[in-house]
This record gives sequence, C-alpha cells and structure tokens, in this order.
Amino acid sequence: MAVTPQITFHQIDASPFVRTRIQERADKLVRFHDRITACRVVVDAPHRHHHKGKLYSIAIEVMLPGGTVTSHRSPGDHHSHEDIYVAIRDAFDAIERQIQDFVRRQGAA
Repeated sequence: MAVTPQITFHQIDASPFVRTRIQERADKLVRFHDRITACRVVVDAPHRHHHKGKLYSIAIEVMLPGGTVTSHRSPGDHHSHEDIYVAIRDAFDAIERQIQDFVRRQGAA
C-alpha cells in the first residue's frame, strides 16, 4: 500500500522534483510497517547565511496503529544539508530507523 504524504513547504518555494523525491521515500516506508495510516513532511529553509547557502530542515511525522513516530532533522552544523536532497535522505533514514524501533517494541510488548 503506497503512502501519500502531506507535504508542506515553509519559507521555500514548492518544487515538483522535491515532492517526487519525498513521495519515493515515503513509498519505501511500507517496507518497515505496512499499516502506515498517514505521513506528514515539512520542508523548511529557516537559515539564511550571507556567505553560505540555506540549510534545509526536514520534519516527518508518521502515524501508525498504536502510535506516532516523528523525526525532525535540523541542519545544525551539517553543511551537507545545503543540498535539499541530502536533507531529505537523512530525514527519511532517521524515520526508517525509528519505525523499525517502534515495530520491534510493539513485537516485544
């Protein structure tokens, strides 16, 4: 079952290419839990540096039966997050790990 994420762009223009990448990564989340009920993604570019590029921040919230898993990848000093696709990759890698942990905890309960 495919996941259709609700995608919000904050302080950044919406991009069909970014939407497509987020959709691709959201579709892969069903490998970790096939009963995902909803997925919300916020793409934010809050930092504006004069000498450096924008550092993108990605927040993901995934609703599952029995709970919600969230990940907020703030760029901090990760200048690799000047590339929005790297920020998306890191955020979805983190949410995948959290879903795996959630499933493991649910199985142990």
